[in-house]
Amino acid sequence: MRSVRARAATGATLVVAVALIAAGAAVLLSLRANLIDQTELQAEVVAREVAAQIAVDVPFDRLDLPDDEERPVQVVGEDGRVVAVSEKLEAISGTSSDQVTPRSPGPAPSGDDNDGDGDGDDDDPGRGEVSSDDPLFRSGSATVDGESADYRFAAIEATSGAARTYTVHAGAPMATEQDAVGTVRDAMLVGLPLLLAVVGGVTWLVTRRALRPVEGIRSEMAAITRSEDLSRRVPEPASRDEVARLARTTNETLAALEASVERQRRFVADASHELRSPIASLRTQLEVGAAHPELLDVPGAVEDTVRLQQLAADLLLLARLDAGERPGANRVDPAVLLREEVAQRAGDRIPVEVTAADGLEVAGSRNQLARLVGNLLDNAQRHAATSVTASVRAEAGRIVLAVADDGSGVPEQERERIFERFVRLDDARSRDEGGAGLGLAIARDVARRHGGTLTVARSASGGALFELTLPQAPPEGS
Repeated sequence: MRSVRARAATGATLVVAVALIAAGAAVLLSLRANLIDQTELQAEVVAREVAAQIAVDVPFDRLDLPDDEERPVQVVGEDGRVVAVSEKLEAISGTSSDQVTPRSPGPAPSGDDNDGDGDGDDDDPGRGEVSSDDPLFRSGSATVDGESADYRFAAIEATSGAARTYTVHAGAPMATEQDAVGTVRDAMLVGLPLLLAVVGGVTWLVTRRALRPVEGIRSEMAAITRSEDLSRRVPEPASRDEVARLARTTNETLAALEASVERQRRFVADASHELRSPIASLRTQLEVGAAHPELLDVPGAVEDTVRLQQLAADLLLLARLDAGERPGANRVDPAVLLREEVAQRAGDRIPVEVTAADGLEVAGSRNQLARLVGNLLDNAQRHAATSVTASVRAEAGRIVLAVADDGSGVPEQERERIFERFVRLDDARSRDEGGAGLGLAIARDVARRHGGTLTVARSASGGALFELTLPQAPPEGS
């Protein structure tokens, strides 16, 4: 069953079937027990009535036995003789004797001659009694006037005035119980399949209606895949259930994918544009040098080659970051890293003043973090008027590396835009003096890959303040 609707309908039907079978069995057992209790009560009442007559020494041939053919009675003496049976009783089973022909009781046991005349009779008999114990119930059958049926027999002991003990077996028919249980069972056997069919059908229809929006989402996604048009969106149901949330999440994913593809397209277009300029310049210089060797600008060609190399390295790094390259788990000291980067700029136009706390470590890629710090220092030196300051400090379990300059700063409305790729706020600046607009984009991507953040604000001197926040590495061995 590959269909969700079929699995849901089958599962619901099976669950309901198990529940109904269990409930039906419990109902049948309870009904049967109640009816048997009523039958036993009827049999006990008849047995006690007959036992009460025996207790007052009513002769057996004068016992008032039920004339109801559905209430067979058998009286058995303690010697096993049947002394009385109800009229028209032809056969019986389930009692202490299967005899249905009454016989006179035997002589009284020795010691039972209460009048002392030795005749075995009690001329002045006392009053007998009926056992107060709960009767013994047995299932059996009896044939009355040619009709056989199942009965529930109650056995009551009675003691006559002559101290003789008799057992009265009185039966009540089981036909009522059997008919009632059979009727209920038959009704269940007929109704259960119908109810299960209704449950399965309703579940199928409800599931089909519930999954209809899912089919709409699937068909629209298939159309988007065929057309490669990421601007399309799947239909969102008006409900607030899981399907509606699935549709909204799918549309959010499509929007993010569309934005990612658009960024990729812009990236490719901008990269092509940025690469075209140094390549064209380098080609021009080489063509002029080939025609007129004395006019070859070697320093300019070298500068264009270096710029082209740096741009290619930046593009490759961004490609690796976009591909999800993990930074690794090396332990890096930001203070040492900062001092090494500053030492390489000893002869630069703007010096860098460093204030860094030692002994702090972060986990990540040393090369990527070095590129991040270098890009921040390059940006600060490019825009500073007279000074650049850099510091490393610990703050609430995290490490903050700050780079500030005294330049013109970054307008507040542009503080997020400068981290986009190929964005340069100073459009009048020549490309030779500035970068390609990838340094800060690379810096923020590296920061995010290391679980940190990179933000820009206004420095105390009025320029730009870039703050890199990274999680501090736990102590070694922890």
